[in-house]
Amino acid sequence: MFMKKWFRLIVIIALFSLAIVSITGYASDIQSTKVGDIRMEYMMVGEGYPLVMIMGFRGTMDIWDQNVLNILSSHYRLIIFNNRGMGETEAGIRQFTIEQFADDTAGLMEALGIERAHVLGYSMGTEVAQELVLRHPRKVNKLILYAADCGGYYFPTPPEVEKKLYDTSGTNEERGKRLIGLLFPEGWLAVHLDYVKDIFSRSRQIAHPENVKQQADAMNNWKGCCDRLHQIKSPTLLVTGTEDILTLPGYSYMMVDKILGAKLVKMENGGHGVMYQFPESFSEAVIDFLR
Repeated sequence: MFMKKWFRLIVIIALFSLAIVSITGYASDIQSTKVGDIRMEYMMVGEGYPLVMIMGFRGTMDIWDQNVLNILSSHYRLIIFNNRGMGETEAGIRQFTIEQFADDTAGLMEALGIERAHVLGYSMGTEVAQELVLRHPRKVNKLILYAADCGGYYFPTPPEVEKKLYDTSGTNEERGKRLIGLLFPEGWLAVHLDYVKDIFSRSRQIAHPENVKQQADAMNNWKGCCDRLHQIKSPTLLVTGTEDILTLPGYSYMMVDKILGAKLVKMENGGHGVMYQFPESFSEAVIDFLR
């Protein structure tokens, strides 16, 4: 199980090092505030009821798809931020844990005067979101878990995915293409390769390697909450791409049965990067649920 966990972490490290979306249109709006032992970097975009968006492993605010931000911010006030140790958010002195990331998120909401909000988590961000709603239930109105897992290894990584990851042959470009292929379904990527290259060609924010390692340790050491999902009382939506080979859809299928009243949206031909593939459909699913 340990090796499987690290396999997933290594994949996502490599993907996010290749796939960082620029948010230069909002760069001037980046702010920071004191939260516990750290200063957290954040942005607020749009107006309306607050929607807190929690990024995944190694990701920064740059990772959110620009199209999704534009659509959602026309309905809600988005709060996007860099987790502890990512981008310009300080690492602080406290141990990196999923629970600590959840407390950091709650602390950011308090610092911004937000008593209650909708919450959307992506990939590792779904783990943080689950701990947030379990540890601070009054802060979460509706919950969206995109590419979610609840810990453990109930759904093994396909061996062909491992083979692609550990294949170090070829040039940097060839290796990069193989890794991007893990983010998107092969057939879709073949048609949209130029689009993907355009999206993922710009980078603004980075994370120090030591902080990335600490975040990886936090994921690896998280005990999960599969046996606590029944305690979630917030209305919950799970969104999964049917072709996601990094966080397998089986997790979402299992979780929807364990969270009372939860809803599930399956996006056909969607991979781990389904919000980049289908930003309009993804945003529509979120907005319909929040309404």
